Amino acid sequence: MREPVDVRRQRILAAVQARGTARVRDLADELQVSVVTVRRDVEELTREGRLRRGHGVVRSTLPAAEVPARDLADGDRVAVVVPERHSYLNETLHGARTVLEEAGVRLALHIAPQAAGAERPLVERALEDGARGLLLAPRWSSLAAEEADYGWLAGLDVPTVLMERRPRRGSAPHVLDSVCSDHWYGAHLAVEHLVGLGHRRIVFATRDDSPTARTLRAAFAEIAGAHPLVEHWAWALSAPGSGPEGPYSAQETAELPVLLRGTGATAVVLHGDVDALMIVQRLADEAVRVPEDCSVVAYDDVVAGLATPPLTAVSPPRAEVGRVAAELLLQRLREAGGRPARRVELLPRLMVRGSTRRAVDGGRPTY
Repeated sequence: MREPVDVRRQRILAAVQARGTARVRDLADELQVSVVTVRRDVEELTREGRLRRGHGVVRSTLPAAEVPARDLADGDRVAVVVPERHSYLNETLHGARTVLEEAGVRLALHIAPQAAGAERPLVERALEDGARGLLLAPRWSSLAAEEADYGWLAGLDVPTVLMERRPRRGSAPHVLDSVCSDHWYGAHLAVEHLVGLGHRRIVFATRDDSPTARTLRAAFAEIAGAHPLVEHWAWALSAPGSGPEGPYSAQETAELPVLLRGTGATAVVLHGDVDALMIVQRLADEAVRVPEDCSVVAYDDVVAGLATPPLTAVSPPRAEVGRVAAELLLQRLREAGGRPARRVELLPRLMVRGSTRRAVDGGRPTY
């Protein structure tokens, strides 16, 4: 005998209120009805203000204090969305995976191609497949691409933590949890190390095609511009095509050996590691010796230690970012809600190796 509609809807309501959140597919299995039937019931209960709908999930409208905390079930799934060909995030992903697997939570990895807006369809697919939470690191190669994602990010109805991404203050997704490296502090470490070695003229060559790159550029400009011991500094792109924002001046797109000679710089900070290794090789071709003629600090420390000479590098806590983000997500999944959003910053370290040395001849270039 078919169950009356009002009884079925009461059962749906009771199940969601008991858990705080439930997947539409799970409810359909439990009630032994079709997913379409449950969706219709959920739509009506949502219209009445008794439930809230999300992507494939349903949430209770009861105040957080009235909804009991839910233990994670073995095999629960969360989705991780990261950009393709982004070696920096490999350790971040490993850190998150370790925490999630220890908690018995399955990780579903989605790789976003190099195209604006590529993350959104992957997130929607993950939620349709039953992901109960999200760890996201959108590519955001430009400010326009970042801002284009704000609307749908703010509308996500499952626990979500951004990794190494922090939306603009006051923007719609400002309220999302996030875990980032403190890249301002990383820039500070690089500048203080070089100034402490007597370098007074410094070039900063960074990428400009990610939130981290744009944060670093702004941080170096602020720190070096206000430092009483920095006599001159300049900024340039670390590689052709690494700065889609533009337009850039001739100095900002100059070949680094030319810029070093033109500014009389004796030190350079290079972001990221691969670009740094290639620039060091180019300096050697131009008879600029590292560190005898020019001290070099890399930023990222993914492969900086493998260079010749091994590069002094600012090392963001990549794995720890992933671990903390996963722990924060697990807390959200276990809670009924109610806690304010958290924006966590972790401090980088400076790894001193063979590519920096004390400036000679009063900090004047010798090449």
